[in-house]
Amino acid sequence: MTRRRFPWFSYLLVVTGAVLTVVPFLDMVMTSFKGPGESGTLPYHFLPEAFDLSNYRAAIDQLDLPVLFRNSVVATAVITGSVLLTSSLAGYALAKLHFPGRDFVFRLVLSTMMFPPFLFFVPHFLILVHWPLAGGNDLLGRGGAGLTVSIVALSVPFLVNGFGIFLMRQFMVAIPDEVLEAARIDGAGEFTVWWRIVVPQTKPVMVTLGLLTFVDAWNEYIWALLVSTANPDVMTLPVGIQLLQDYVDPTRTMPIVMAGLVLSILPVLVLFLLLQKYYIRGVMLSGLK
Repeated sequence: MTRRRFPWFSYLLVVTGAVLTVVPFLDMVMTSFKGPGESGTLPYHFLPEAFDLSNYRAAIDQLDLPVLFRNSVVATAVITGSVLLTSSLAGYALAKLHFPGRDFVFRLVLSTMMFPPFLFFVPHFLILVHWPLAGGNDLLGRGGAGLTVSIVALSVPFLVNGFGIFLMRQFMVAIPDEVLEAARIDGAGEFTVWWRIVVPQTKPVMVTLGLLTFVDAWNEYIWALLVSTANPDVMTLPVGIQLLQDYVDPTRTMPIVMAGLVLSILPVLVLFLLLQKYYIRGVMLSGLK
């Protein structure tokens, strides 16, 4: 077996990558504690002169934090739950059920991953505007604002995820068919087979998909900004934090924005720390499959 001649090079790459990843995050946290005039000046100072919580108080005062947090939590929870459910069901059907056109449907799902999501934002918005019997619309979808004024609009375009279906299908293919056939012989229906046998075996991958979906939904900005123009009451945290720049003292803009960002990433950070064991296992299993 050939010995590795330069192990230090691998360590250097890992340390360099870790530094490049962690330093921007630490800089954001440090900036959130800086006072007026400290941010953006030369020479640059990484640490604040005095750790002050006034930026956090200013961010909370300027933002309607309970409403923004509620909107973000509701939209993210609905999107994450829907993606996990639809991806698991569709992945099971594409991996373990035999029906005409299955391969075509799978290729169609793969094709949806080639287009950026914002490409469909305008069609989605028009569909929601003309949604029948909602937001003052008649049966033909005319006369009102449709679902664009409802918090439902935040989640509709993201309820199904092509990547999630692909990930679940690729993992479920490796589940032995004999186990599923034995359950069917014992009288279990397809839903029971999926719920009692398949779902428990895919828990690590579902946690991984759930975390990825949660982060994407929590940080979604473009669609949330588009919807909030129709109804400011459905504004989410990313949109509210961006608007902080228009309402605060220019000498304190960046520290207050950074304080708002720190507040917004805390739920994601806590969730990741709680589920990191399952997340790492899911990533490893996905790679092995």
